[in-house]
Amino acid sequence: MTNNNERVVQANGVDLCVETFGNPADPAIILISGAPLACSMHWWEDVFCERLAAGSRFLIRYDTRDFGRSATYKPGDPQYSLRDLAADVVGLLDTFGLPNAHLVGFGVGGWIGQLAALDYPDRVTSLTLISTRPNAQGPTDPDLPEHSEEFMAYIKEAPEPDWSNRAEVIEYIVGFQHALANSHFFDKATKHDLAGRIFDRTANIASSMKNPPLVDKGDRWRERLGEMRAPTLVIHGTEDPFFPYGNALALEKEIPDAQLIALEQTGHELPRAVWDVVVSAILRHTEAS
Repeated sequence: MTNNNERVVQANGVDLCVETFGNPADPAIILISGAPLACSMHWWEDVFCERLAAGSRFLIRYDTRDFGRSATYKPGDPQYSLRDLAADVVGLLDTFGLPNAHLVGFGVGGWIGQLAALDYPDRVTSLTLISTRPNAQGPTDPDLPEHSEEFMAYIKEAPEPDWSNRAEVIEYIVGFQHALANSHFFDKATKHDLAGRIFDRTANIASSMKNPPLVDKGDRWRERLGEMRAPTLVIHGTEDPFFPYGNALALEKEIPDAQLIALEQTGHELPRAVWDVVVSAILRHTEAS
């Protein structure tokens, strides 16, 4: 197994920073990050990637736009849409010379994965959706639970940091991640290290924090889930305050033959305590290539 150093590539006409793990001859998995304030490729921890690669998979993780070393835009003015982010995934396939790949998306990364699978069905071998939902922000669906009251209260009360102050930004990100997680599993030291790497690698930290919520979400896709051809695995924490568990039940019901794995006592997070379950499930789900 090899771990190649990160590099910037051209995909879908933009610069995207990528890093790979494993043998390019093995079935490919693209990891799509999307945890709030942490769309850096490093949200997928090195050891997590190495464990998947050890199962004879070729892992590609990347910074989404406005994060890390990927293309960035002025704060408050993202020049891209959610559909562009889905096209970025297909662009990565082209860049690596891959006809298709397995997609694993977390949070908003799950939105990107759903759109890629629906709009480019021949390019997506399978889909794993972790802690996500079947629609984007906008008019709410009355049958889907929204962000918890406790989480929304935290967001309203948390003061915005000075984006040029490394220590303040790190504490802001760590606090945000804590509000998303179940404190039973929360590892402050790991999150502090991640937040530091996000700050140090991101060209414009203010853009990375302000732009993602402003991205044009485009047309709804929930009504198209019945068209999904990619075999789909849904993984979701039962105590997720950001996209509560009812969203996972909807995905399981509306995507043909979708399978659901519930992560008990888990919030909007992927803590090491659940890696045995999650890694094994992803490897089983991606066996067929």
